[in-house]
Amino acid sequence: MADVEVTREIRAPAELVWGLVADVTRMPEWSPQTIAIEWLRGANRPVRGASFRGTNRNGTKTWKSVSTVVDADPGKAFSFLVKVGGMSVAEWGYTFAPTADGCAVTESWTDRRNPLLKLLSGPATGVADRASHNRAGMTQTLERLATAAESSSPGD
Repeated sequence: MADVEVTREIRAPAELVWGLVADVTRMPEWSPQTIAIEWLRGANRPVRGASFRGTNRNGTKTWKSVSTVVDADPGKAFSFLVKVGGMSVAEWGYTFAPTADGCAVTESWTDRRNPLLKLLSGPATGVADRASHNRAGMTQTLERLATAAESSSPGD
């Protein structure tokens, strides 16, 4: 079960919105915390097992993580496990459900940090309350995603 979930309706087809989210190299366009993402080990598309490196920033703090795609079901779900220094820190997921006007997108975050990582991550990232911080970031991410998807959706 996710620790934080945020849902937003987007006036665009689920397949289109999934394509934007699953193109992880575009995540810096949506997320207020992500500044760069690059595919690793020859990966270049969102398939189960593909890995990518993310660089994040919060104020003056920056950090890198390596993620592995665990679910890539076009138009339905996209999720990935995040590790830092080889240790699990989170699972991020997106689910897409068709609606009358487009789709409902739910972004979820599940904390996978062990107690020591929880203690160390606050000073390392500058985030004391990770759940509240992520909820605010997820709301902003989905807002930016909606703006992009709705402006590129056919018929708008």
